[in-house]
Amino acid sequence: MNPQQNSSTEKYTSTRYLAYSFYTETIEVSRMSALAFFEAGDKYYQGKRMFWQNREKTFTLVGLGHAHVLASPNHHGRFEEIKQDWQNLCSQIVNEEADVQPILFGGFSFDPLNETQSEWTHFPQAYFAVPSFQMIIKDDQAYVSINLITNEDATFNAFEALRKERDRLIHAAQVMERPKYQKPLVVERTEIKKEQYMDSITKVTALIKAKQAEKVVIARSLRLEFEQPLSSASALYQVSEEQPESFLFGLEAKNQLFFGATPERLVKVKDRLALSTCLAGSTPRGNTVEKDEKLGNELLNDKKNRSEHQFVVNMISEVFNEHSSHMFVPKTPKLMKIRDIQHLYTPVEGELKPDSTLFDLVKDLHPTPALGGEPKQEALSLIRQYETMNRGFYAAPIGWIDAKGDGEFAVAIRSALLNEKEAYLYAGGGIVEDSTSESEYAETWVKFRPMLRALGGQLSDES
Repeated sequence: MNPQQNSSTEKYTSTRYLAYSFYTETIEVSRMSALAFFEAGDKYYQGKRMFWQNREKTFTLVGLGHAHVLASPNHHGRFEEIKQDWQNLCSQIVNEEADVQPILFGGFSFDPLNETQSEWTHFPQAYFAVPSFQMIIKDDQAYVSINLITNEDATFNAFEALRKERDRLIHAAQVMERPKYQKPLVVERTEIKKEQYMDSITKVTALIKAKQAEKVVIARSLRLEFEQPLSSASALYQVSEEQPESFLFGLEAKNQLFFGATPERLVKVKDRLALSTCLAGSTPRGNTVEKDEKLGNELLNDKKNRSEHQFVVNMISEVFNEHSSHMFVPKTPKLMKIRDIQHLYTPVEGELKPDSTLFDLVKDLHPTPALGGEPKQEALSLIRQYETMNRGFYAAPIGWIDAKGDGEFAVAIRSALLNEKEAYLYAGGGIVEDSTSESEYAETWVKFRPMLRALGGQLSDES
């Protein structure tokens, strides 16, 4: 039996009208490399793998294979559809696991109303999967779970085959010789529609001055071409080495991988306690401690950046006020410093109301003013008109939720779409009435830098 066919469901289906049984089994294993487990699935599960590691390095997820896929092509109702389908699947779980819950992992596109043709060939408007084989590392313990979702009555043989495949994957991850991941050789770097991007900044700035919006985030893209195809495992290795202090994520869809190292949490829920991160306003790191401190202090006192940041704090606070109680918001931002950039940062916390869920928060928080603008709908309309690309999953929610409703979503910035021998990188900035095309263009290079460094396409000021 081909293990890839054990429990794969290639068809994007709704569970609302189908009766499934959801079987899960978890064993504790000796701690192993998450990337080795990901690599162990290369032969049979390529195109059906997922990777996640939180910023604190206290939770890592690797998924291999698709026990079930939830996806939506819908422009409207996609958040509610995925939420309802996941709740329906969870109601069919046959055996409860005490230590580890089965997990649904995936993401949403930034704007389903953007109809611009793009490189996002295999990503629908919402794309989530329950992995057939799920490895979780938390609290210095490692667990591997089997998930089988089926409408068949006879499951003994199928589950036995999954157990054998699980043991093969664990053995391979523990004993196989790891490849030496070299940085890819970039043979060409192309700025896509640069002049149109510069022109769009000028036009959008004029519209903001005319009071059609307060802030609009305009992004652009960069294409790297490699000498040889880059594997998903190698791409994840590179970003984990270069940006260990960020959320690391990877989601395969057939021959494409969306991956990145984002500093920005959208929202986390654990035991009904919700936490979000207001992250807006940025400046480069300094090459000395003194220069770094000077840049940070300037950022903390910069009117434009503080204004951008306050847009985000106000919006996230409004959403939390609707969905949570006992909310806490600090009065002033702090600095979040990562390798290439420092941001203004304010956490927001609250206890979820009884009828609210993680998906409800994700729906209402996306996009924050840091990635869309303010007011939300006016900004989105201007992005559709003036941005030179379709963002796909860039700047959109990506993350996981378990059967209890706990989970975490990040904002998929500092990211790239890998398409074998090429990668598309994305970066943007918030346009306000005193923006200039030159300064915004320069800011995108600061934001491109993490992925450029990871993928071997460094800037001219780097050796």
